[in-house]
Amino acid sequence: MDLLRYIGGRIRELRQSYGGGDGISQDALAQALGVAKNTISRWETATHRPSIEDLEKLARFFGIPIMGFFPPEEQPESDQLQALLRAAQDLPDEDLDELRRYAEFRKARGLYQQVKKPSSRSKKKED
Repeated sequence: MDLLRYIGGRIRELRQSYGGGDGISQDALAQALGVAKNTISRWETATHRPSIEDLEKLARFFGIPIMGFFPPEEQPESDQLQALLRAAQDLPDEDLDELRRYAEFRKARGLYQQVKKPSSRSKKKED
């Protein structure tokens, strides 16, 4: 599976279903995120790779976890995960939410660093 295409598809799905199905234009989303107008199109078509920080902004804008941009996966629980759950057991809800966001960001960053950047087309110079 091409991860960048999957992420681009998720951005498109979220953008088109935004606001209860009315959607938001690429230009409006770009303005809300503070990026160039054509950036959203380039992300959606996987011709440009959004940074992990861009994905975090998108996740916050759409109100989803950052892992919502990645394919779902099943993983067995490990001893380390069990230890983390025990440590977090009595934390207040806001601390748990912050811990969840941090863990998701770290996981997304790790997955994302494995993806190669799209190759740019080299232009031949005319002599």
